Amino acid sequence: MSSNEARHKKLKLRAWRRGFREADLILGPFADLHVSSLSAADLDLFEELLDQPDHDLYGWILERMPTPAAFDGPLMDRLKAYRDIAHKAIGNG
Repeated sequence: MSSNEARHKKLKLRAWRRGFREADLILGPFADLHVSSLSAADLDLFEELLDQPDHDLYGWILERMPTPAAFDGPLMDRLKAYRDIAHKAIGNG
Protein backbone atom coordinates (compact mmCIF):
# COMPACT_ATOMS: atom_id res chain seq x y z
CA MET A 1 0.00 0.00 0.00
CA SER A 2 1.40 3.38 -0.97
CA SER A 3 1.64 6.21 1.53
CA ASN A 4 -1.20 8.02 -0.32
CA GLU A 5 -3.42 4.94 -0.11
CA ALA A 6 -2.65 4.57 3.59
CA ARG A 7 -3.43 8.24 4.19
CA HIS A 8 -6.71 7.98 2.29
CA LYS A 9 -7.71 4.90 4.28
CA LYS A 10 -6.87 6.62 7.58
CA LEU A 11 -8.87 9.74 6.64
CA LYS A 12 -11.88 7.67 5.60
CA LEU A 13 -11.78 5.78 8.89
CA ARG A 14 -11.53 9.01 10.88
CA ALA A 15 -14.40 10.55 8.92
CA TRP A 16 -16.66 7.57 9.69
CA ARG A 17 -15.70 7.26 13.37
CA ARG A 18 -16.22 10.71 14.76
CA GLY A 19 -18.38 9.53 17.63
CA PHE A 20 -21.13 11.90 16.55
CA ARG A 21 -23.52 10.02 14.27
CA GLU A 22 -24.87 13.03 12.41
CA ALA A 23 -21.35 14.12 11.47
CA ASP A 24 -20.38 10.53 10.59
CA LEU A 25 -23.25 10.35 8.11
CA ILE A 26 -21.97 13.37 6.21
CA LEU A 27 -18.21 13.10 6.62
CA GLY A 28 -17.93 9.33 6.09
CA PRO A 29 -19.69 9.10 2.73
CA PHE A 30 -18.05 12.37 1.63
CA ALA A 31 -14.64 10.89 2.39
CA ASP A 32 -15.48 7.62 0.64
CA LEU A 33 -16.47 9.52 -2.51
CA HIS A 34 -13.96 12.35 -2.58
CA VAL A 35 -10.77 11.67 -0.60
CA SER A 36 -9.02 9.92 -3.48
CA SER A 37 -9.61 12.91 -5.77
CA LEU A 38 -8.60 15.67 -3.32
CA SER A 39 -5.40 17.60 -3.90
CA ALA A 40 -2.60 17.32 -1.34
CA ALA A 41 -3.56 20.74 0.04
CA ASP A 42 -7.22 19.70 0.37
CA LEU A 43 -6.18 16.45 2.06
CA ASP A 44 -4.22 18.51 4.58
CA LEU A 45 -7.22 20.77 5.14
CA PHE A 46 -9.61 17.81 5.45
CA GLU A 47 -7.28 16.30 8.04
CA GLU A 48 -7.29 19.61 9.95
CA LEU A 49 -11.10 19.68 9.76
CA LEU A 50 -11.24 16.19 11.26
CA ASP A 51 -9.14 17.48 14.18
CA GLN A 52 -11.85 20.01 15.07
CA PRO A 53 -14.49 19.33 17.73
CA ASP A 54 -17.44 17.38 16.30
CA HIS A 55 -20.12 19.90 17.23
CA ASP A 56 -18.15 22.81 15.78
CA LEU A 57 -17.46 21.04 12.51
CA TYR A 58 -21.07 19.87 12.21
CA GLY A 59 -22.29 23.41 12.96
CA TRP A 60 -20.11 24.81 10.19
CA ILE A 61 -21.29 22.21 7.70
CA LEU A 62 -24.94 22.90 8.54
CA GLU A 63 -24.26 26.65 8.56
CA ARG A 64 -25.62 26.94 12.10
CA MET A 65 -22.32 28.57 13.07
CA PRO A 66 -20.00 30.72 10.97
CA THR A 67 -17.13 28.77 9.48
CA PRO A 68 -13.76 30.12 10.64
CA ALA A 69 -11.85 31.84 7.85
CA ALA A 70 -9.13 29.16 7.91
CA PHE A 71 -11.69 26.55 6.84
CA ASP A 72 -14.07 28.66 4.77
CA GLY A 73 -13.28 27.85 1.16
CA PRO A 74 -13.83 25.38 -1.67
CA LEU A 75 -13.47 22.25 0.47
CA MET A 76 -16.04 23.46 2.99
CA ASP A 77 -18.29 24.46 0.08
CA ARG A 78 -18.06 20.87 -1.19
CA LEU A 79 -18.91 19.54 2.27
CA LYS A 80 -21.91 21.85 2.51
CA ALA A 81 -23.12 20.77 -0.94
CA TYR A 82 -22.64 17.14 0.04
CA ARG A 83 -24.62 17.74 3.24
CA ASP A 84 -27.76 18.29 1.17
CA ILE A 85 -27.20 15.04 -0.73
CA ALA A 86 -26.53 13.14 2.50
CA HIS A 87 -29.62 14.51 4.21
CA LYS A 88 -31.80 13.52 1.25
CA ALA A 89 -30.36 10.00 1.39
CA ILE A 90 -31.01 9.77 5.14
CA GLY A 91 -34.56 11.02 4.69
CA ASN A 92 -35.27 8.47 1.97
CA GLY A 93 -33.36 5.63 3.62
